[in-house]
Amino acid sequence: MTQAELRLCSLLLRENFGEIVEKVGNSLLRTGPRPLRLLVGDTGLLPDQVKKALCVLLQHGLARYEPQPRGAVEYEARGERVLRILRYPRYIYTAKTLYGDPGELLVEELLLHGHLPMSSAVARVADRLTETMEGKGKRRHSCDEEEEGEHKAKRQKQEGGSSEPPPDDGIYWQVNLERFHQHFRDQALVSAVASRMDQTSSEVVRTMLRMSEVTTASGASHTQPLSSNEIFRSLPAGYNISKAVLDQYLALLADDPLEFVGKSGDSGGGTYTVNLHKALVSLATATLESIVEERFGSRCARIFRLLLRKKHLEQKQVEDFAMIPAKEAKDMLYRMLSENLVALQEIPKTPDHAPSRTFYLYTVNVMAAARMLLHRCYKSVANLMERRHHEMRENKRLLEKSQRVEAILASMQATGAEAAQLHEVEEMITGPERQQLENLKRNVNKMDASENQVDETIFMLEAFIESTMKRP
Repeated sequence: MTQAELRLCSLLLRENFGEIVEKVGNSLLRTGPRPLRLLVGDTGLLPDQVKKALCVLLQHGLARYEPQPRGAVEYEARGERVLRILRYPRYIYTAKTLYGDPGELLVEELLLHGHLPMSSAVARVADRLTETMEGKGKRRHSCDEEEEGEHKAKRQKQEGGSSEPPPDDGIYWQVNLERFHQHFRDQALVSAVASRMDQTSSEVVRTMLRMSEVTTASGASHTQPLSSNEIFRSLPAGYNISKAVLDQYLALLADDPLEFVGKSGDSGGGTYTVNLHKALVSLATATLESIVEERFGSRCARIFRLLLRKKHLEQKQVEDFAMIPAKEAKDMLYRMLSENLVALQEIPKTPDHAPSRTFYLYTVNVMAAARMLLHRCYKSVANLMERRHHEMRENKRLLEKSQRVEAILASMQATGAEAAQLHEVEEMITGPERQQLENLKRNVNKMDASENQVDETIFMLEAFIESTMKRP
C-alpha cells in the first residue's frame, strides 16, 4: 500500500475503533502477515490488548488469519477492506433508498457489528423500529409495557440469555459490499446515458442492467446477451413505448461512439449487451477531464481531450488542432506534464538520440493518470478527516457543555417543566457560543460532504483500474 493509503487506513481505524485497534492494524498493514508474538513486541501493547484488537479486526473482516505449521497462526490486515469504511454512509443511504427504513437499519447493524446471526440482526432492527414508532407517538401507550417486556424476553433468548441456543446459532450474515459496488457502477452508467442521450435511453440501459444483475459476474467486461424481445417484456409497466420504438433506441445506443451498448447477434429481434468495461473507461476519462478543467481551466481541458482523441501529437500539432497560441499551449502542456497528467514520448530517428533528430510526442496514459489521481484522492480524504478532528478538538469544551445542556433540557421536558424554566436552561449557552456551535456544525457538514464527494471519484477510478487489470 502507498503512504497515502496507510495514513487513511490509520485514521479510519482510530476514528471507528480507537487507538489500540489502530496500533495493531497499522503494524499489520506496514509489515505484512505476523504471528501474535511479533505483534505484541512491535506494538508495545499487552498480549490481551492485542488479542482483543485482533478479535475486533477479524469480526469486521478487516483482517484474516492463516494457520502455519506446528500450530502457529499468522494474522494479516486487509487494507482494501479498511478503506471501504469510508463508504459506509453511502451503503446505508443506498439501502434506505432501495428498501426503506428496515433495509437501512439492517445494513447499519451489520456494518456496526461486522457480522451477526439473522435472529439477532432482526431483533435489533425490530427494537429500533419500535423505539422510533414510540418517539413519534404511533403506538398505543396502554400496551407499551406488555410489548416491551415481550421484546426484552425475545432479545435475551436470541442473544444467549437462555440456555437453549437460537435455531440459527453459528450462521452469520454480513453486508455484500461487491453488490453495492455493482449498484453504484450501474447507477453511474445510467446517469451518463441520460445526460448524453435522453431519459428513455437510460431506462432501456437500466432495464438491461437489472436483467443482468444475477447472470453477470461483478467483474465481467460485458453483460450476457439479451434479446430485444426480452428487453421489451422487462421494461417497467408504466413505460409506454412500442416494440418498434424500443428497436430504434437499441439501434441508436449500439451506434453511439461511446459503445455503452453493443449488438451481438440477430436472433430474437436482435441481441444486445452492455459493454461494462468500455463504460468504465468512458466514465473514468470523463472524471479525468473534469479534474483537469477544474484545476487548469477550459483551455487545458481542450488540449487534454485532444490528446485523448488523437493519442500522440507533437507540440506544433497541439497548437494547430487546439487553436491556442504557441506560448500558451507550451505552458499548459508543461504544467500538465509536471502534474503527470500527460506524458512525453521520445521517438529517435537515429540511434544516437540527438534532440535535433528526435520526435517528441505528447500523450495521455489514462491508467497512470488514474492511479496518480487516486493517490491524491486518498491524501485529500485523510486531510479532510484530520481537519475535522482538529475542529472537534478545538471546540471540545463547548461541545461538552452543549451536550450537558441538551441532556438537562431533555430530562426537564420529560418531567413536564414550564417554558420559563426551559428558557432559563437554554440561556446557559451564550449568543457567541451558539454562533460558534453553528459555525462548527456548518464546517463539519461541509467536510463530511466533501469526503463523500471525493469517495465517489475514488470509486470510479478504482472500478476503472480494477476492470482494466482484469482484462487479458
